[in-house]
Amino acid sequence: MTDTQNAHEHTPRLQMAKVAPEVYKAVVALEIASNKGLDPALVELVKIRASQINHCAFCLDMHTKDAVAAGESIERIVLLAAWEESRHFYTEKELAAIELTEAVTVLTDGFVPDEVYEKAAKHFEERELAQLIAVIATINVWNRIGVTTRLVPGHYTPGMYKV
Repeated sequence: MTDTQNAHEHTPRLQMAKVAPEVYKAVVALEIASNKGLDPALVELVKIRASQINHCAFCLDMHTKDAVAAGESIERIVLLAAWEESRHFYTEKELAAIELTEAVTVLTDGFVPDEVYEKAAKHFEERELAQLIAVIATINVWNRIGVTTRLVPGHYTPGMYKV
């Protein structure tokens, strides 16, 4: 006999929006400001990749659903976890953004390599690059909030949190 029942859903540790509304609103404002002027599909790819690295299930649930709702293919979303082996699914500009996302998200070497930054700078105008860096920083803030507070994935529907 096989066990076919899913594990129990965990409960969140706290609700940031309720206990620290000023902080929550500030991160939402940063989210809105950082997204301006960037291709929404690119933004979702960046958010998904950072969330994969940070193991934020809530953000993965949200941004994969948002990406699908915006017309992104399941194939590109799934292969994003192995983008280096599936480069041909992405544009050079997307690859530069994904690589920058990884470098900014994983700062264990203490810096973003010059070649990664320069590659991104070739594909993005200066203002776009600044916006992209802000998107990466912001999703990392959300990931850290989501993972630490144990936000529960699976209940998000696209557009639920309009920003």
